Amino acid sequence: MILGETTMTEFKKAVRKAQTLILPLGTVEAHGTHLPLNTDTLVIREVVRKAAERNDKVFMAPPLQYGVCTSTGDHPGTIGISADALRLIVTDIVKSGHRCGFRNFLLISGHGGSLHVAALREASESLAATLEDTKMAALSIYETLGNDARDIVETSNDSHAGEAETSLVMFLAPRLVKGRAKEEYPHFPRPYILKEKVKYWKGAVWGDPGKATREKGEALFNLMVDKVEVLVKGFDKVR
Repeated sequence: MILGETTMTEFKKAVRKAQTLILPLGTVEAHGTHLPLNTDTLVIREVVRKAAERNDKVFMAPPLQYGVCTSTGDHPGTIGISADALRLIVTDIVKSGHRCGFRNFLLISGHGGSLHVAALREASESLAATLEDTKMAALSIYETLGNDARDIVETSNDSHAGEAETSLVMFLAPRLVKGRAKEEYPHFPRPYILKEKVKYWKGAVWGDPGKATREKGEALFNLMVDKVEVLVKGFDKVR
């Protein structure tokens, strides 16, 4: 069920059996010269919507469209928030959802930035410890794919605006794909923290967009929907 499209009367009735609220999280972030700034939000919103429409015991919350974007912070169009802000926003949303009657909360991100996901997990740890009878899960959708995506994605080091994400947007919103950016694999001088990361990652691509196809996007999308459904069922096994 889609929370934002539900009336309060419909919600009051449905929440009696719907224990799970899924919060999709995206970004406004540079994704090469060929993909829209809302790529992360677009993908995770549609994946979660499909999963929620299949299950009347699950609600999809309206997506949170801003996240922690450290590596792309200097690229054109990226508008991010701090990890502190993300933790506070997520905490308030979950507490409010708990008051509404939800007890299982799945925070699932279309953005895989390490500080972004860490903020979600830190907030979830605190919420699970303080809210009564509450189960939390927080992760990036890409963490769920594992070896299952290897039969779809050819690029071994694909992680941002490359083969996978370009394929997904080609499937979900082809009109938003503007050609193909060049293949790119940045090399940051780790473990050093850089102020101007754009010097090492000029194109905001990590992978090969040229290998993307609509068919791969459809296969990835269906795989992601299946993975979300598995995560939802997993709440029943957690004690």
